[in-house]
Amino acid sequence: MTQQPLRGVTSLRFNQDQSCFCCAMETGVRIYNVEPLMEKGHLDHEQVGSMGLVEMLHRSNLLALVGGGSSPKFSEISVLIWDDAREGKDSKEKLVLEFTFTKPVLSVRMRHDKIVIVLKNRIYVYSFPDNPRKLFEFDTRDNPKAAHPTPHLHTLGLCDLCPSLEKQLLVFPGHKCGSLQLVDLASTKPGTSSAPFTINAHQSDIACVSLNQPGTVVASASQKGTLIRLFDTQSKEKLVELRRGTDPATLYCINFSHDSSFLCASSDKGTVHIFALKDTRLNRRSALARVGKVGPMIGQYVDSQWSLASFTVPAESACICAFGRNTSKNVNSVIAICVDGTFHKYVFTPDGNCNREAFDVYLDICDDDDF
Repeated sequence: MTQQPLRGVTSLRFNQDQSCFCCAMETGVRIYNVEPLMEKGHLDHEQVGSMGLVEMLHRSNLLALVGGGSSPKFSEISVLIWDDAREGKDSKEKLVLEFTFTKPVLSVRMRHDKIVIVLKNRIYVYSFPDNPRKLFEFDTRDNPKAAHPTPHLHTLGLCDLCPSLEKQLLVFPGHKCGSLQLVDLASTKPGTSSAPFTINAHQSDIACVSLNQPGTVVASASQKGTLIRLFDTQSKEKLVELRRGTDPATLYCINFSHDSSFLCASSDKGTVHIFALKDTRLNRRSALARVGKVGPMIGQYVDSQWSLASFTVPAESACICAFGRNTSKNVNSVIAICVDGTFHKYVFTPDGNCNREAFDVYLDICDDDDF
């Protein structure tokens, strides 16, 4: 990104169950707990330099770091594993693993037994964290196809990895424009290039992809950004089509609620949309659907489902979004974390009421301890 990122945030990522988020910055790394919002720890510039990417492994002591920003200490072609449980003040003692490539690392995903590293045209899968060895290598279409105006969100190096113990599913853009590839890492033999399952999800290139917690459903959006399509990862059938809007937008983030009852999505329009998945009757339908016969042009808008609820964040500030922990049966919450340092929490009800419950500036919340 050419201009200096807002408040020095270069990348934002939730951990695997969205209970924490990590923030790669010009000044190092900061880790936050989501509910209640508090800083869990940080790595300062002296320890790690400016950071391009950071990925957490659940709530453990392991972090994956990739250098970036204006004064990096580490290379953009290497993934370094930081183990904060290691004794010693010297940062070298806490760097326990290094994976180095010939091209920049665009994104990293981790689960308890594997690490996935995404480059522009290739994805590597290693056993992890004990005695890492390369298990798989997948060639991909340019990932992503178009250079993104806000690389400080995880819109580069698209891929998602199911954290579930039962399912080791990996999803990434296929070779064909608009397609998704699904690989079950448990049943694919290491070293083989067995054909992954392909879903033809969109007509234009994939811009955002996300798996639900158990890995049974995949959601994706294209670079057009008007529709989010959901597919069953077993049967590959399309389950539902959700409409974000009619005008194109860049989607930053798609996330499922913990029980897959709802889905949220954020875009460069500054709106976070919330859709119902379990009871899709809760979603809004086009007013045209009540009119009766309509021409083929508007037919596509009539069929799709519009969000049940939405709220806005500053449009110039990219954000990631996820669901909060349910406090009661009929009240759900969505959290949006923006690169401008702001934290937004909205509660919504099944009838579409949506109200702000909390606003904070997470970058102003300090914890005196090191990570």
